[in-house]
Amino acid sequence: MNMTQQRDTSLPIRGTLRPIYTLSCLIAILMAAASLTGLIYGTDVYPTEDLRQSFAPTDVANLFIGVPILLGSIWLTQRGKLIGLLLWPGALFFVLYTYLVYILAMPLNVAFLLHLTLLTLSVYTLTGLMASIDGEAVQQRLTGSVPERVAGGVLAGLGLLFFLRVLVVLVGALAGQTPVAETELALHLSDFMTAPAMVLGGVLLWRRSRFGYVTGLGLLFQESMLFIGLILVLLLQPLLTGAPFALMDVVVILVLGLICFVPFGLFVRGVVATDNLKSMFISSFPD
Repeated sequence: MNMTQQRDTSLPIRGTLRPIYTLSCLIAILMAAASLTGLIYGTDVYPTEDLRQSFAPTDVANLFIGVPILLGSIWLTQRGKLIGLLLWPGALFFVLYTYLVYILAMPLNVAFLLHLTLLTLSVYTLTGLMASIDGEAVQQRLTGSVPERVAGGVLAGLGLLFFLRVLVVLVGALAGQTPVAETELALHLSDFMTAPAMVLGGVLLWRRSRFGYVTGLGLLFQESMLFIGLILVLLLQPLLTGAPFALMDVVVILVLGLICFVPFGLFVRGVVATDNLKSMFISSFPD
């Protein structure tokens, strides 16, 4: 039995995570390659000014946020930390959401195929990881240690807010025959497809179900990183593309982000506390 397998046994999982480790590392490598390609060959990858303004700063955010959070989650999990295992799905969901926006907005070119590969890999890897986590064991560890009602309510509320916002925008555009920019439409469609996951995860966590405990921290993590990434994109746009600085957008996103950051921090504190108790128990009763 190698070191990875030995550490896996201390985590609430079924079987081995070795294939998930491999696929996740591949995703991180491809994500870094896609981001660097977009930054170095921006005029070829993004043929229009609208695409360049939207995705050049996003490539920077992916490189300095998306890749590190995925690798960090893997590293913590390999060290036998429950916090890493529960953050890992959120990091993969971040990749899924990000490249869903890319493929909905991008023209068909070589970069599009790379983005489609990342989306596909993230879907299958996330599915495999979720199937490997023992929900009952996670529930037993976390019940009473994390803010189920606060975190669940925030997740469900934000998910419902995003979903209704998209409906209002799309219905308004259809009724008024108002065209929507491709990048903006791609973002709205991505929110439309992923917001229900936040609502479902929030409701299940509120009800203290197994799946709620498994997904709650990851969803809060993904949403928190998206808020941070979006703020970074808005700060970088004037530097990289010459777009005007959108101060009010930054303020609104920061306020919404704070609503998510607080329950995320409380959830992390609860999971880390259970991790520490588990470590103390193992050290007190060695094999």
